[in-house]
Amino acid sequence: MANTGDSYIVTIKRPHLEWGEYRHTDSRGIVYGEGYIQIPASEAYRFNLLNPHGTNHQDIWGKNLFNCVSADGSFRCILRAQGNQADWRFAKQFAGDNNLKAIGDWYYNTGAKEGDKVKVTWTSPTDIVIELI
Repeated sequence: MANTGDSYIVTIKRPHLEWGEYRHTDSRGIVYGEGYIQIPASEAYRFNLLNPHGTNHQDIWGKNLFNCVSADGSFRCILRAQGNQADWRFAKQFAGDNNLKAIGDWYYNTGAKEGDKVKVTWTSPTDIVIELI
């Protein structure tokens, strides 16, 4: 579990900004506006960030659900850790809980572009601040 002050930084790539459009699968149609924040494997394992397989399909605050606010306070949502790392129990991304456009909207409103960086910082085991740096 992450503790207060823990953080990581990721570089934004095209799939993070255009999750619903820039895909290498035909599992569903194009959906504009979706986005996610990558969770590198090393950080998923270090902070024990789990997907539904890792939580036995339970919602557990601090494992797969997190309160999120942007550093400037203009954005708030619940983030869900999801997707699979090589160890299928661990998550590979944060997305809005029941709203895959939440992070896409945040990216749009901040003017984020490919190559920018996002800092994810825990202010408690269940609370995260995201910041475009």
